[in-house]
Amino acid sequence: MLREERFNKADRIIAVGFWANAGLMTMKLLAGYFGKSEAVVADGLESACDFIAILSTMIALKVGRQPFDPKHPYGHGKAESIAAVLVSLVIFSTGIGILVKAVHTITDRTYQTPDLIAVLAALITIGVKEWLYRYTVSTGKRLESPALAAVAKDHRKDAVTSVATLVGVSGAYLGAGIMDPLAAGLTSFFIFHIGYETCMGAIHDLMDGLPSGDLIQLISEVAEAVDGVEHVHEIRGRRSGQYVIIDLKLDMDPEMTVKRSHDIATTVKRLIFEQFPNVGDVMIHINPHDEEHEDLIRL
Repeated sequence: MLREERFNKADRIIAVGFWANAGLMTMKLLAGYFGKSEAVVADGLESACDFIAILSTMIALKVGRQPFDPKHPYGHGKAESIAAVLVSLVIFSTGIGILVKAVHTITDRTYQTPDLIAVLAALITIGVKEWLYRYTVSTGKRLESPALAAVAKDHRKDAVTSVATLVGVSGAYLGAGIMDPLAAGLTSFFIFHIGYETCMGAIHDLMDGLPSGDLIQLISEVAEAVDGVEHVHEIRGRRSGQYVIIDLKLDMDPEMTVKRSHDIATTVKRLIFEQFPNVGDVMIHINPHDEEHEDLIRL
């Protein structure tokens, strides 16, 4: 998949989520207001918060798709991880708001009896948000985009929230008013968990944490299978948005010419690019295989 195609796919997924969220937000605010349901109104306000998350992701993808330049020689992919952190903060704040509201409603006993339209709004939201989650997460996995993964989790969070809203509103509609705030309060803890996972994954990438161990192992196997490579001395990787940057040290014959070793390194890099479309760059260092040497590093 070409670089431009990757970002175009991500843009389309984000745009679908943006407009779907706009429709759901409007529907829930109107249904909650006219249906006399605080839970559905809160769900609508929570959808409004999602605009911040989706907007930040759209900005991040626009920044991240810019190629490397003299000031950013490794590209702008980290913008996606920064956006994922911002999304996680929105998720956390949403969970806190729902929990605080639920506690106040229970302690103040300000229960309401909602209308059927509020129940239907929650039901529609569940279906739409679950579809958005599956649609977004499938593309996010193919592109290995942290921003899309964060947005997908936000959609799943919305679906979970709306399940609790549906249970609470249905219970309140049938006469058990306390079910509404109780369900909302329990849902907030699921929301905290989703926010935590999103935040930790983004921070891992921002701290140049090692990508999937399977990916590193597979790249090592591809390099060692090339004729002239004696051994992969060391391999490191770090994520930059939708791409992974690989640092590779190869042991080779010390009597080999510079031209020959360069050709082998080029072959290794070309094979890695062909087999791993999410690898953005490969830096290769060559060592003589028949002698011990000390790696110079200050980290």
